[in-house]
Amino acid sequence: MSSATTFFDFEPADKKGSAYPLNQLKGKVILVVNTASKCGFTPQFQGLETLYKSIKSKRPDDFVILGFPCNQFGSQDPGSDDQIQEFCQLNYGVTFPVLGKTEVNGDNANPLWTWMKESQPGLLGLKRIKWNFEKFLISADGKVVGRWASTTKPEGLEGKILEEIEKAEKAGLLASKSAEGETAKLA
Repeated sequence: MSSATTFFDFEPADKKGSAYPLNQLKGKVILVVNTASKCGFTPQFQGLETLYKSIKSKRPDDFVILGFPCNQFGSQDPGSDDQIQEFCQLNYGVTFPVLGKTEVNGDNANPLWTWMKESQPGLLGLKRIKWNFEKFLISADGKVVGRWASTTKPEGLEGKILEEIEKAEKAGLLASKSAEGETAKLA
């Protein structure tokens, strides 16, 4: 999908293998994370869930986390999509969407991940994903506005995410605000 200009132009596979159109998230700020069930960083699922619930309690319609299981780093997510979903829910109470297993590097990399890496190279301009639990922040208009390494704890990103939500609100980009505007127009 080389013609893609925003995050919302992509349709990665969901946990059942069906297309998950990202345009359904237009107007939300999104944290995208490549996850793994058997990694030293796996406890970050707890931090991600805490972050998700904290921001959702303040801004229920303006934020989402998307997990993308990946088995490319030390074969640390070998299970099926169903096994991965069960693991996330049973062990960490994950309520944010965890999509289908994907590749983030190499010839078979998911086009979304290729686009995000091109949009926001990592340290020293490196484009590849170095390990599990790298994080990308997507603005409400579908641009990559941040990238963090695996070592960055999710809870440390709350301020940056809320700042991005406030920027989107001022610019009139939030889905919750456009829905309210549409309701007002109909009244």
